[in-house]
Amino acid sequence: MTGDLDFEIVGHTLPYLITGLQYTVQLTLIAALGGILFGTLLAMARLSSMKPLAMLAAGYVNLMRSIPLLLVIFWFYFLLPVIIQSVMGWERPPQIGADRSAYITFIMFEAAYFCEIMRAGIQSIAKGQVGAANALGLNYWQSMRLIVLPQAFRNMLPVLLTQTIILFQDVSLVSLLNVTDFVGAAVKVAQRDSRVVEMYAFVAVVYFVICYCLSILVKQLQQRIAIIR
Repeated sequence: MTGDLDFEIVGHTLPYLITGLQYTVQLTLIAALGGILFGTLLAMARLSSMKPLAMLAAGYVNLMRSIPLLLVIFWFYFLLPVIIQSVMGWERPPQIGADRSAYITFIMFEAAYFCEIMRAGIQSIAKGQVGAANALGLNYWQSMRLIVLPQAFRNMLPVLLTQTIILFQDVSLVSLLNVTDFVGAAVKVAQRDSRVVEMYAFVAVVYFVICYCLSILVKQLQQRIAIIR
């Protein structure tokens, strides 16, 4: 069987595969940045003294963390347009599009995980620092922006990057929406040229190399942060 393998197909389609990989990296970075921003706001809401706000944020986080990502993608892509059509009374459901669905879904989903990471980071800061900030006349938002959040980001940076690596792997699910990410590009080539083994093997190797190298960098960063502490 191995004698029938022809990895020259990888070289012939490499520009197309690189385009798909660029889309995967782009979606990962945008979803990570959006997720961290939204997740930080959720973390602050969960730690808020306002019970309704804290309960609402906790409900959102628990809901997202309890549902498979694939199901969230399908719900947003197929079900949300129908709900909007029903609420607005339109004749046809709006066309959200696969790309837009992918970006919004990943930001909303990853925000729940980044929220818990940032919540742990905020809680790791000594309360005495917040008290000292209040004594200096800083309000809650100033204390968070100038004192708490910078330290929380530094403390949790390795965990945030680890979650981003997981996000990079999860982005492959968008291929089910016929989006040409790295996996989607490989699937299309494999189906067109009947080279399933070669393409899937190449994708697996690329994912392994990228994720393994990033994991090493995260480990080194974690050790450096531990020294700084």
